[in-house]
Amino acid sequence: MFDISFPELMVVMVVALIVIGPERLPKVARTLGALWGRGQRYVNGVKADIERDMAVEEFRQLQQKVLSEAGTLEQSIKQITLTVDQQVQQINEAVAKLSLPEKTTQLTVPNTGRLDATRE
Repeated sequence: MFDISFPELMVVMVVALIVIGPERLPKVARTLGALWGRGQRYVNGVKADIERDMAVEEFRQLQQKVLSEAGTLEQSIKQITLTVDQQVQQINEAVAKLSLPEKTTQLTVPNTGRLDATRE
């Protein structure tokens, strides 16, 4: 971030010692250290908030995608269920048609000589 070499840092310390003085220098150094730490915590907090907001947004997008897929799946299942119900109904009708002719048709010959079909 900052490109400060050791000699440059020594120059800053000497200037601070001259300007601030040896009596107040430890107190100023503690205060600067505390402010530096507070600034780092603030920056880390902002980073964490941004990451959390991004995660929430990603979760919302994922949730929308899952809900969309679930809706599509539900429609597919309804369509398949409808198709199966129609096929079962057709099978039941076919079975009913096949089971109706259990009463056999007999041909009787009346005295007139014509064939008539009667059901019993």
